[in-house]
Amino acid sequence: MRTGTANLPLHGGKCPPWLFERMVKMSRALIEVMVVESGPDGILARLADPFWFQALGCVLGFDWHSSGLTTTVCGALKEALRDRAGQLGLFVAGGKGKTSRQTPGEILAIGEKFPLARDPQELVFASKMAAKVDNAAVQDGYQLYHHTFFFTSSGQWAIIQQGMNETTRWARRYHWLSTTVKDFVCEPHTAVCCDYRGETLNLVALESDPARKVIAELAREKPENLLRDLTRLQQDALNLPARHRVELADLNPARLHRVLLKSYERQPENFAALVVTEGVGPKALRALSLLSELAYGTPPSFRDPARFSFAHGGKDGHPYPVDRATYDHSIAFLEKALAESRLGRQEKIEAFRRLGRWPRHAF
Repeated sequence: MRTGTANLPLHGGKCPPWLFERMVKMSRALIEVMVVESGPDGILARLADPFWFQALGCVLGFDWHSSGLTTTVCGALKEALRDRAGQLGLFVAGGKGKTSRQTPGEILAIGEKFPLARDPQELVFASKMAAKVDNAAVQDGYQLYHHTFFFTSSGQWAIIQQGMNETTRWARRYHWLSTTVKDFVCEPHTAVCCDYRGETLNLVALESDPARKVIAELAREKPENLLRDLTRLQQDALNLPARHRVELADLNPARLHRVLLKSYERQPENFAALVVTEGVGPKALRALSLLSELAYGTPPSFRDPARFSFAHGGKDGHPYPVDRATYDHSIAFLEKALAESRLGRQEKIEAFRRLGRWPRHAF
């Protein structure tokens, strides 16, 4: 993956209706052209590329450096594909806030309506696992509030989700792609985009593998034993090394008992099974990672997984206001090119293809 920088400050306000309507039309036309060129699976690969996704938001006229680019572009794509998904073999579930929690139901509903090469339950598992990893296994101060799940008839998928840090007012975007995920709990991301970095507990880093194994073993222990050790650690907190990023004061043994009891009853065979256990969240994993390091000498990684991206935009007038006439002309060009291609006339599509191959140094 390429690298650069992506600032995603939190901005107030909403996307004006006149712009969102055009974003939907432009998205629909672009997606249809791209399906002709690379198929629906090719679109997933682009969505998983933070550079391409940021550039898409700029083409659609959204504010180039706002966290709202992620949620609004995903929303426009979902609306654009609402009536074309079955025809194109590309589907979208999830969204922002409460809508993100509807993702499993939406995936299953699509699976009932359209033939998929993969069991919809497998797609639901991928959606839930990605959300748990970025919200609990990677602890960087960002609380997830957006989760969009893209998938194709062939069963491939891409995920774009975003977290917010209430203290710093910065957002962090996480990209996933099924073809690059060999293991959900070991270096699974295609990219993580943010320019503000704090201290990160990264339980999915490659170097965290020993810690993951010990944490899974600890989760199979009786809760009383773990809570006794945790209480002892808190009493001896002053002996902790200064570099340690986990705050023992944040961990309440009494409150952890119920969660640890669930993991003990389930007896998760590995770290991945522990992560998807209901009720096992950031604090439980933080407590187990502490015990893993201090009792067994297997420290987790604190390496930040972020990768970076950049692009330009225009909703807020930077670098210039959205030119509605030009926007409408672009939509009309794409729609006409698609209509003519369906009739066997490929001139405009071929011109569009040549433009895509234009050398970057020419600009």
